[in-house]
Amino acid sequence: MSSNHPLPDAPASSAENPKEWQALQSRLAVLEAGQEGLQTEIKALRFLLERVIEHRQKSHGELVLILAGLVSKLPMNDIGFTVAKLVEHNAHVGEILTALIKGAVSESLPQPASLKLLEQSKQDLMAAVKPAVEELLRLEAPFEPELLPALIAQPELFFSPGMLRANRCFVKGQVPRERILREFGEAVLPLFTDTTTDPKLNPRPKAEDVLLSFKPDFEALAGASSGLSSDQRSALLALHRKIQNSRTGAETAPAQKRAFARLSFIMELLHYYKNKNTEASEGLYAQRLPAMIELVVLSGAAERLDEKEIRSAEELLAFILNQDQRQMVVNNIGKAGGLAKTLKFVLHFRTAALPQPGPQMQEFIKHLLPGQNQVPALSLLLRLIRPEMQQLFTQLVRSTDRLSRPEAETLSKSLRSELGLAVLEPEAAPPAAGPVKPPAWESVKELMANRADPTAIAAAIRDRLHHKYDADELKQSWLILIEGDVLTLIKTFCQIPYLPDGTTDAIARNVLETYVVRLTHEKYATTYNKVVNSLKNMVQANPGNAIPFNFVTLVKWVDPEAAKKLSAEAHIPAVQG
Repeated sequence: MSSNHPLPDAPASSAENPKEWQALQSRLAVLEAGQEGLQTEIKALRFLLERVIEHRQKSHGELVLILAGLVSKLPMNDIGFTVAKLVEHNAHVGEILTALIKGAVSESLPQPASLKLLEQSKQDLMAAVKPAVEELLRLEAPFEPELLPALIAQPELFFSPGMLRANRCFVKGQVPRERILREFGEAVLPLFTDTTTDPKLNPRPKAEDVLLSFKPDFEALAGASSGLSSDQRSALLALHRKIQNSRTGAETAPAQKRAFARLSFIMELLHYYKNKNTEASEGLYAQRLPAMIELVVLSGAAERLDEKEIRSAEELLAFILNQDQRQMVVNNIGKAGGLAKTLKFVLHFRTAALPQPGPQMQEFIKHLLPGQNQVPALSLLLRLIRPEMQQLFTQLVRSTDRLSRPEAETLSKSLRSELGLAVLEPEAAPPAAGPVKPPAWESVKELMANRADPTAIAAAIRDRLHHKYDADELKQSWLILIEGDVLTLIKTFCQIPYLPDGTTDAIARNVLETYVVRLTHEKYATTYNKVVNSLKNMVQANPGNAIPFNFVTLVKWVDPEAAKKLSAEAHIPAVQG
């Protein structure tokens, strides 16, 4: 096959073109040298990139720690969720940065102090479970044998249906039907009363939900039963004895209740800390934990507070990390009054560095007097609180309106002598010419006379009461208020609780309560009638006016009965409801 294109010449050998071969070798050497230079430069750039990424990772971790520390200081009920989000973000950034060069995080990222404390608290709570369980076992609490020991390894079983049913039986002195069937068989069922099945309310309960209680003549029935072996009869009588002791035992029952309350406190708090993102804190700190603290200290027929049990309660409260949440538990103790309310004040005044303890101490004095004004009983109670709080109590009791001035002076001296405190100098008697307004109140009186803004008048009253808080100062502030016109009185009353930043003043409730008591007293009937008429006129002139509604709402805050009467007489139906 022929072609018109000529064939190319054969390539020349190296021997034929020595100059070209040398040039090619020199060019190859230059390329190899350039490649080595590029590799060195790439290594240097990679090293710099690694340094930058490492520095960015560390700086971001430090930034997250700073933010977590700032968040921890905010007045929030629960900061765990926010801190957890910061840590999650930090971990995500760290994974992305390390994936650029290494592919995985080589070292653990720094943890905020709040999360470290949370983990430590979880470990402490886990360690406290075993002693609490062992104490219940030592006291022979009538739980099923396998339930309590299992909690040591798996605390979450405390919230399982079987354990919840056993807890309910322990509190009520009952026993699950399935336990009786498993341990003794159906032959012993006639010895019990079914407390769950009801023909109308619960005719067909689940078998595992049926609870039984021992019949009143159980021992006689058990002795006459022929379907029981001697071992079964002994075991059944032992179970009956345990349940009876847990209900009515003079020493056993209170000890078991305290041990069960301690275990419940630990389990509830541990469960919350493990599930902070899904569990609500309000019910825990305001309802369940306060009730358990009361059981720990006041189980049984306690007539006075015992320091040993108070210390046990303080050890439980120490597991709560957030100081505000710990104080929330203390504040919700003793809602029913009595010794439990005394416990609330004692726990409060055993705390160090209290801000403005004066108002709370006034409430403590009001709670104790005059019902418990015996010096020996009061001295035993005051020895439970801090020495500086004892000083404050004996100082403020001299000016209480719960006793006459001579009785209050005598009580203060007797308590100081009993507690070993220095005797205070007697207060100078007021001049007989009549009440003289302290110079400190002249500025408030001048503001009232000049019809100043009620917000400024309320701020001046608060400042003075914060400087010196006692019954005489409260009375003087009230007398100055009623000297002015009634509209200024109402508007100033509405401004007393609120600080410039919008928060509520710590002493506001006590101050308003004192004002309402005086306003509704027959001695100030004229002022009361003026207030009612003014509120009525404001509502008639402008039904949408917020001032009368705010006034009666604040009265309702401190005295619902007084607010009900006031709203009815002033014709404010929205508040009456």
